[in-house]
Amino acid sequence: MTTYHARMLDAETTGESTYDFDGPPDLMARTADEIVGVFFDFVDQQILKPGADWEINGVLKNKDRGIVTAIGSLIPELNDPPLPFLLLISAADARPAW
Repeated sequence: MTTYHARMLDAETTGESTYDFDGPPDLMARTADEIVGVFFDFVDQQILKPGADWEINGVLKNKDRGIVTAIGSLIPELNDPPLPFLLLISAADARPAW
């Protein structure tokens, strides 16, 4: 396993969080959707409460910079209003100084 880095920005509250998560060594060579899926597998298991959900509205991969950018929404609990977010994922060794 290889360690990757993610930063999630909450558009509603301006809150932000950073996460290190493990994935396969070839993760950044995969499609943007697959990369985001691996991150959210980690989030589903380690962070979100049961009943929470998420949806992705758009995802882009910058191969030159090794960064995946996704926009979407978190739904903390059933019937809660969605919380929009921006997500940035990179290899941990390329961790930006944000």
